[in-house]
Amino acid sequence: MRAVAYVRSLNPGLPRAVQVLQLGGLVNAFGNGIVFPFLFIYLHNVHDFGAGTVGLILATNGAVSLVASPLSGSLVDRFGARRTLMGALFVLAVGYGSYAFVTAPWQGFLASVGAGIGNGAFWPAQGSLLAGLTPAHQRPAAWGMQRVMMNLGVGLGGVTGGLIASTSDPATFKALFLVDAATFLVYAAVLVARVPEVPPAPSAHDAPGRYADVLRHRVFVGVIALNALFITAGFAQLELLPAYMKNEAGVSEQGVGLVFFVNTIVIVLAQLPVTKLAGGRRRMRLLASLGAVWALAWLLTPLVGTLAAGATAAALFALTQVIFAFGECLHGAVQGPLVADLATPGLIGRYMALSAFSWQLGFTIGPAVGGFLLGVWPSGLWLIAAGGCAAAGLGALALEQSIPRAVRRSPARAAPTPAVAAELQ
Repeated sequence: MRAVAYVRSLNPGLPRAVQVLQLGGLVNAFGNGIVFPFLFIYLHNVHDFGAGTVGLILATNGAVSLVASPLSGSLVDRFGARRTLMGALFVLAVGYGSYAFVTAPWQGFLASVGAGIGNGAFWPAQGSLLAGLTPAHQRPAAWGMQRVMMNLGVGLGGVTGGLIASTSDPATFKALFLVDAATFLVYAAVLVARVPEVPPAPSAHDAPGRYADVLRHRVFVGVIALNALFITAGFAQLELLPAYMKNEAGVSEQGVGLVFFVNTIVIVLAQLPVTKLAGGRRRMRLLASLGAVWALAWLLTPLVGTLAAGATAAALFALTQVIFAFGECLHGAVQGPLVADLATPGLIGRYMALSAFSWQLGFTIGPAVGGFLLGVWPSGLWLIAAGGCAAAGLGALALEQSIPRAVRRSPARAAPTPAVAAELQ
């Protein structure tokens, strides 16, 4: 009975519109999962592009997003999050679908530009819409559930992609990118049919907000700078892990898909319990723990690549990804809700845009530097990444006293209001 009660207590009780939004995200994430573990392999092993060139192609996505993200934040604040998100999804469909027709590096760069524009607009709009549809006390649960749904989709997509993709048949990779493009369009259809627009909130004193107002918020700037380091040393290196597993340890495409599936299943099972456990705890200390967990995962990675091969290596890499996934759960419980809580009314789009900017900065620097390191010193890539994660964790502790006391701790979950409870029935 206690176990059943605990499982029920994990239900975040989110508004129906948020649930629908996240179901659409599940479909979209499935498409992303189909291609994410195999993009480096597709360009490097199928088309024989150099590792450094592929790293630059992947980094182009992030670099373009750096420009597109601030522009999309202004669009969110002016026209609304849902409209901006729909536009982003159409651009993403074109960008990722174009990878199916790549035969030369310049075409890869062009596809990456399209994907970068879409990604730059997607996350500020997605985050703003989620924040606008969710009561403040439920935001950690909303971001936690979003992480669950998106990782479940990525995990299922990764396994599916691993069963389809084969370096001996380039057509199998082309099919993956076309399926990914279709999922963006499905998500857009869900938005049109079932998710309401959130009207832009008025700025303070009814004056139009500017990015200068956001950049003067020094605590927020510190938070996103810290996040950029976490993404560079942590998340961004996941893009390079499949190529390392295949080329250094002989892991098959099916093994790569299963390793990523293990990662996502851990997140699906652990994200809500970790979010619940984080309630009432200091956010920056949770981020410090994240740095330690990710550093451990990356330190173990070159040991596996050096000492094991084939199926054995795949199993051991999966264990390192169990560790990494717990760190992802900590990140999911803290980063998005903290940004939303720090945001000034009327400027939520710009705050979310600069938060997304920190992700994209990491995904620009991480693959660009990591791709070259992977080519000249494969094991060293993971040692340097571990050091970066540890440094980010220490930075979180240094920043803690600057966080406003009102948002220093993650809010403990409250019972849903009568209106929300009625909506969920």
